[in-house]
Parts: sequence; structure tokens; C-alpha cells
Amino acid sequence: MEIKGKVAIITGAGSGIGRATAVRLAAEGASVVVADINDDGSAETVAAIKAAGGTAAVLHCDVTNSADIDAMFAFTERTYGGFDILHNNAGVTTGQPRFPDCGEDVWMKVIKLDLIAVIESVRKAIPLLKKRGGGVIISTASVAGLFGFSADPVYSSAKHGVVGLTRALAGLKDEANIRINCVCPGVVNTPLVTHGVADMTPEAKAQWEQVVSAMPMIPPEDVAQGVVELIVDDDATGYAMGIIYNQPHRIVPPPVNLPITSGDVSKLPSR
Repeated sequence: MEIKGKVAIITGAGSGIGRATAVRLAAEGASVVVADINDDGSAETVAAIKAAGGTAAVLHCDVTNSADIDAMFAFTERTYGGFDILHNNAGVTTGQPRFPDCGEDVWMKVIKLDLIAVIESVRKAIPLLKKRGGGVIISTASVAGLFGFSADPVYSSAKHGVVGLTRALAGLKDEANIRINCVCPGVVNTPLVTHGVADMTPEAKAQWEQVVSAMPMIPPEDVAQGVVELIVDDDATGYAMGIIYNQPHRIVPPPVNLPITSGDVSKLPSR
């Protein structure tokens, strides 16, 4: 898909990966909807886009609220006549104390934002993109969604879910000209990360330093580049793109999905 002339919605675009992607897509010629609960950050993102000659609109949106997701799509319809690209990027980590010492309200917040909100946004986006003749959905997962991440098991579980959703919906390309992919970055230098480190216990910081020494942080612009690559590659669907410091982007294509469409377990392979 050529990005120029398209409309892109980016959640969590008030900072970090979302801002970098919003600025990049606007530079590529897209009209961008900046959606976030961080109103000040969103305003800064829009200002940066407009200062560079791009087109953007801003919307306060809490994607854990289904009504806000509806409002996001309705706003985009009123403002730009619809959308072609959706980047599900809003996310959060568990923080301190870590699982299992954190309360239910803490780990449920991670699941609601990092997984359930993505599922709900995708569910609502699909019929809208079908009416438009197709489009692209990109979600921000993580390398923690490809491998077990013991430092934050709940975050890792949510990101595994995003990768699984992406792979399971790969067939939308043939069914409705909708391609769904995800980026799986390593450690990204974003406010989410820097604020989290500031709140860590000395023991947690020591573990964090070990992680960063093995996997140095990457700038959010590197992730934005991965998003662009997945948008413009018309063959990419169901892909999980690993983005690691000083490494070429590695794409993991989806495995073959089981041909079950109506709960027919007779087609499952036997042991």
C-alpha cells in the first residue's frame, strides 16, 4: 500500500513509538489521527507534524473503553471520510511490584490495555475496512510476545496474545484485502521505559541493566520504520516483525492456520 494520500489512526501517539510512527506516516503523506489519553503529548505530536507540513487531527481516546474506540472511528469518518491504516500502539507494563506481588487491578490494567483493547479495536475496524475495500492493521507487540519474559509475565502474556491474534487473522488478506501484522521491538527508549526504570527497586534495576546490556535500547524511529515496511509490503500479512538494536528487521511469517471456520473439531489432527 502506498502511504501517500491515505488516512492513518495511531493509538498511544502522544509519545514514544506512537509519536514516531505518527510523524513518520505524516511525512510519507498520510493524514494522521493522533489518539491518546495524554492530551498534552498528543498536542505536541500534532504540532510536530504540522510544523513539518503534515496533516493531523487529535482525539482524546481511552482504548480500554469500547465507546471511546467507537468515537475514534466516528471522529475519523467525520474528519477524513474513513481510514486505511490502524496502528494499535497504546500499551503499559506491570511496573512495581511485579507479578505475582501486584494486585489484580494492576495486572488486569495491563491485559485490558495491551490485549483486550487491541482485540476490540481490530474487531471494530474490520467491518469498516471491508466497506472501504481493504486496509492495513499494525499492532505493537514485543519480543516479549515471541519469547517468555520473566521480568514481566503479564506483559509477556498480553503481547503473546497480540502476536496470536495477528497470525490467526492472516487470512483476512484473501478474504477482504485487509492485512494485519505486528511489530515486536526489543527495548525501546520511550517514556514508558524510562519512567518504569525510575520506579524500580535496586534489585529490579540490577536485572534491568543486565537486560539492556544484552539488548541495547533502540530509538522509537526504528519501530516506525518497521511499521512503514509492513504497510508498504502488499504481501505481508500475519507477520511478526522483530526489531532489535543494530540488527536487520526479522519477519516471522504466520504458521499454517487450521482450516476450521465453524467449530468443526473433526478437522483437528489426531495424535
